Amino acid sequence: MKNEECLICKAPLEYLEIGELMECAICHKKEISKTRCINGHYVCNECHTEGMDAIIGVCLEESSKDPVEILEKMMSMDFCHMHGPEHHVMVGASLLTAYRNAGGDIDLDSALAEMMSRGKSVPGGACGFWGACGAGISSGMFVSIISGSTPLENKPFALSHKMTSRSLQAIGDIGGPRCCKRDSYLSILEAIDFVKENFGIGMDRHKVTCTRSSENNQCIGKRCPFSAAGK
Repeated sequence: MKNEECLICKAPLEYLEIGELMECAICHKKEISKTRCINGHYVCNECHTEGMDAIIGVCLEESSKDPVEILEKMMSMDFCHMHGPEHHVMVGASLLTAYRNAGGDIDLDSALAEMMSRGKSVPGGACGFWGACGAGISSGMFVSIISGSTPLENKPFALSHKMTSRSLQAIGDIGGPRCCKRDSYLSILEAIDFVKENFGIGMDRHKVTCTRSSENNQCIGKRCPFSAAGK
């Protein structure tokens, strides 16, 4: 083991085929989950993402048009771990902020609040158990918010699904195991192109090079399109 996995004892995580009733080691809430460490510790999504609300303040003060640049700032904050459901909010929040700064017509304050609510509903482990990575879903939530999609809409409904599909295709093309950083980058880069094509808003982008591979016990090395040197 190179880096922390369990937030309590740093031991590796294990994923169960069938969910079990577990008690959060921090807040003691009991709920069904498929994830715990090999020593039996379970941490709920709420405790895992404690402090994430700070990203709203960061986004409201941000002037960058580059969503990856904004994402990197969030990833460097104390609440963000190498992996975790915080990425299900951060991808969409980064995109909303860059979209507004690039000329997109949205109320960023209310859009971020909506993104926080929606993103938090996607649990950790969705990538492996749902067949849909939360980072990719977050990009679809972003398009849903800027387009005003609902289950009864026509074009916005289609666009949000197409966005999620593009992100998940890019993630699936690389394959596993998990990397919340890699999947977040892939989803954002797909969203930059998608928004330009469908909304006429040009967000900034730059070449992404991962600086966190040494923190990832499951890093895929040269298979990752963001690898700095190919481990």
